Amino acid sequence: MVRIFPLLVVMLAFGSVSRAAEIDGIRLPDIKQVDGRILRLNGYGLRAWSVLRIPIYVAGLYLEHPNRDAETIIRSSEVKLLIFRFEHEIGADRAREAWRTGLTNNCAAPCQLDSADMERFLSEIPTMHDGDSFELRFGAGVATITLNGRLLGRVEKEAFADAMLRSFLGPRPGAPEIKQALLSGG
Repeated sequence: MVRIFPLLVVMLAFGSVSRAAEIDGIRLPDIKQVDGRILRLNGYGLRAWSVLRIPIYVAGLYLEHPNRDAETIIRSSEVKLLIFRFEHEIGADRAREAWRTGLTNNCAAPCQLDSADMERFLSEIPTMHDGDSFELRFGAGVATITLNGRLLGRVEKEAFADAMLRSFLGPRPGAPEIKQALLSGG
């Protein structure tokens, strides 16, 4: 009996490491490895549309050091990962308009975005289909954008990358309920 107890403790400890969060049938791992760094799930939530609560996507925020303060997260130089798993098709025009609004609403002075950069970025936003995985990785003033594991592009201007993250965590996010969920600690 004495020998079994330490084994049970070890099994329980490892079991808790491999858990995953689940929302609307979509599982998000507690830990992701990005660029050789371990990121932990900070929070996650379901973006739904209309009073009918039609599920649009599940979003998760991964951080090197979980934190509930949006401004601290935004200003941190650590790697950050925002993942989105779509459950409903969103047309490119609608997605582009949501990005335009989010970027504009969260780029207050002294922030200034070059209109040519904005148009170039928006032109690359595709239609999102049910089952698509869209990821935004932030680090060292750069944002890397992937769709289903395929690189869509990189934003190498720090102010623009910052405004992208602020679109979800800033003072005027497109979906306040997602901001709250991403900062909730799960």
